Amino acid sequence: MAKTCRGVRGAITVEQNAPEDILSGTRELLQALIAANGIVVEDVASVFLSASPDLTAEFPALAVRELGWLETAVLCTHEMQVPHGLERCVRVLLHWNTERTLGEIEHVYLKGAVKLRPDRAPKGK
Repeated sequence: MAKTCRGVRGAITVEQNAPEDILSGTRELLQALIAANGIVVEDVASVFLSASPDLTAEFPALAVRELGWLETAVLCTHEMQVPHGLERCVRVLLHWNTERTLGEIEHVYLKGAVKLRPDRAPKGK
């Protein structure tokens, strides 16, 4: 079967607008996506990260680099600021070349971000 570029989504909330909170939360999210899907860096086309407007202490993309993804295209932005938006949230859209079908991809929502997609809550939670 040929590989197709698929989107893999996830999100996590962090405790504070502090560099280590943003970086550790982003690493936790990416590691959960990797583990859930068997993702290897060579198959990742790009990573798009967004942070809620209240997260300004560090770029979430730095966590991607700290994982060793030095050749991967990575972009950060801020989420739209809406009254009912989730605070202290990092989101990811990972473009992944894979043979998996859409239904076989595991999207990961952790901590307070589970409320964004309760249907994607970690199993057993």
